Amino acid sequence: MTSGEAEVTAVQEKPARLISGPGMLLVWFYGVMVVGAVSRSAYQIGTDFGRAPLAYALSAVAGLVYGFITYTLIRGGETARRAALVCCAAELAGVLIVGTWTLVDRSAFPDATVWSYYGAGYIFIPVLLPLSAMYWLRKARTATVTP
Repeated sequence: MTSGEAEVTAVQEKPARLISGPGMLLVWFYGVMVVGAVSRSAYQIGTDFGRAPLAYALSAVAGLVYGFITYTLIRGGETARRAALVCCAAELAGVLIVGTWTLVDRSAFPDATVWSYYGAGYIFIPVLLPLSAMYWLRKARTATVTP
């Protein structure tokens, strides 16, 4: 094995870091959102699920999405980067759909979800976070492609 082949093998074994610089801030924000969404939905589902099952289930889904994105950012590598990018796009779609739905048909959600009103209850972090993450993940790809 030549030294060039050894370098390629070493690069393939160690995934590219996604949590350097702004990536670490994204991990922190997503971690906070995991705790917020999961604890909120667990409490709501455990205490009064019949009141607003759709809202509480959507909050649980948001928590799972945030957890997966946090995991992929920490894991690193190109496959994780792509998975996080797809998940962030799905998260943004969810925020936009649920946010619009809560404005159009307030009766559909007797209680708020994490994504209600585009995340207004969470200082609009649910709509800003996937946009920031997608920007960072696309930038991280160009950084790993260029020498």
